[in-house]
Amino acid sequence: MASLLKSFIDPKKNFLARMHMKAISTRLRRYGLRYDDLYDQYYSMDIKEAMNRLPREVVDARNQRLKRAMDLSMKHEYLPKDLQAVQTPFRGYLQDMLALVERESKEREALGALPLYQRTLP
Repeated sequence: MASLLKSFIDPKKNFLARMHMKAISTRLRRYGLRYDDLYDQYYSMDIKEAMNRLPREVVDARNQRLKRAMDLSMKHEYLPKDLQAVQTPFRGYLQDMLALVERESKEREALGALPLYQRTLP
């Protein structure tokens, strides 16, 4: 069952998944965003912890991309075509750190230890 689900969402094997990935890529390129930029650090404390562990340069680049995207959105404009061509919307920077943080939190929970950070959201 798991292999069927994986093959269903794999863009290399499924035409609809490939079309969906292309549509997402096009929309992200228009504003110069990456897929990992869409994660909200206020949604989950694990995401916030992963963001805190990233190097400062990576976080600053993320904030610049988000500011540029908001500015373009407010102006009802897109990036110029030449800049859209060099964008890399699926180059991840957060997934590995997020997986590490989630593994650590599951391990701490399994051991019965207290969490490293308070799990309350505003």
